[in-house]
Amino acid sequence: MNQEQIKTLIDALAASDLAQLEYSENGSTLRLFKQAALESLAADTSATNGPPSASPEAAASSSSTDCLAPLYGVLHLQPSPGEPSFVQAGQSVAAGQTLCVIEAMKVFNEVRAERDGTVAAVLAVSGQEVEAGQPLFRFA
Repeated sequence: MNQEQIKTLIDALAASDLAQLEYSENGSTLRLFKQAALESLAADTSATNGPPSASPEAAASSSSTDCLAPLYGVLHLQPSPGEPSFVQAGQSVAAGQTLCVIEAMKVFNEVRAERDGTVAAVLAVSGQEVEAGQPLFRFA
């Protein structure tokens, strides 16, 4: 398991309604928990273990803004196959700039940046279905 795979799993958990995620590969297992799940678990065990410590991911997400999918459909991060992505993590964007396209019923709906900012993370995978309200991008 490499660092990029771990980051992808963290982003997938953050973008989902799941409270925890477990992934095994080549005899290694990675368990990820959302902050709310950790707080719930800590409340159950606080008498023996003391207060929970905040994870770096949770601290980062509390000071950032997410761009949410406006509708259900298939996410496209590139204008067409083989072309570069509209935006990448670390890139500065201007208000109104196209971030991605969501295809719903053969109609391509552009998702645009609401304000100027820097893309901190891409939280969804191109070619996969996204739900309305699902986080697509995180801005710093």
